[in-house]
Amino acid sequence: MYAATSKEVMAIFGTITPDMEPLALDEAFLDVSGARRRLGRPAVIARHIRAEIARQQGITCSVGVAPTKFVAKIASARCKPDGLLVVPRTGVLDFLHALPASALWGVGERTGEALARLGLRTVADIAHTPLATLQHELGVAQGSHLAALAWGRDERRVTPHVREKSIGAEETFATDIDDPERIRRELLKLSGRTAHSLRAGGYAARTVSVKLRLASFKTMTRSRTLTYPTDLAREIYATACALYESAGLDDGARLRLVGVRVSGLVIATVANAQLTFDDRPVGWREAERAVDAITSRFGASAVRPAALVDDANRPAEDGF
Repeated sequence: MYAATSKEVMAIFGTITPDMEPLALDEAFLDVSGARRRLGRPAVIARHIRAEIARQQGITCSVGVAPTKFVAKIASARCKPDGLLVVPRTGVLDFLHALPASALWGVGERTGEALARLGLRTVADIAHTPLATLQHELGVAQGSHLAALAWGRDERRVTPHVREKSIGAEETFATDIDDPERIRRELLKLSGRTAHSLRAGGYAARTVSVKLRLASFKTMTRSRTLTYPTDLAREIYATACALYESAGLDDGARLRLVGVRVSGLVIATVANAQLTFDDRPVGWREAERAVDAITSRFGASAVRPAALVDDANRPAEDGF
């Protein structure tokens, strides 16, 4: 169901511009410069996209509009789960410089700690730090990279038809949560969506990652490479839970976002499917494929894990 909806949404994007670069089943970059004469300003095009997705698919869509890919992605994340945020060229620095340093691509836990030692806590702090200092503390490549992003410089162009490098799903909570059991239920749901997307695309994955964003906007990621590729939700979920536990969060730590993503994609074949079901060639894989068939016909809510049934506190799924 999710993969089918993704194809329909990507088809809507294709009616806007051929310059489309999918990131995952629920994300894509669009270069709409060639569509402006036909459809209007980028903000008008963004509203049109949101309206068409709501009309045709009945789901929400968050859109960030900006002159660069980097800023557009941040803008779309900041207006989730159902919003539109336009960052004009003249407003890029005001927008960026107010953000925490962790908002920059490439600022993970270790880089964040290095920046904190320098007293650099916002993007503005990084922007106004001498390049030589950043390069000395972080390395030439990383220091140059963060300095460029802090000033809104991103030369990458939208590249259509890029082969999928990773697949995943994430959830932004309306209210920050600190209940580990609820977080595990969310990981279960996201693992299921991710595994379904893998199978729908004909892929298996070697590496599983979790993304944890605290109430402070600090973002942590943990990854683990498996001994064999998988497209099973139960294996992705078990690994995601282990990664969550390995993050060492303090008791009561509140999360505003969790995500599950897989990478190291390979074409799924019988040869790379590990037999882990009591050495029987049937079991969980066939069960999950049977669920795929049911949900494709009757909807995602037709079959789901018992842990996700009648969970009144569960947040609604984000749309595109």
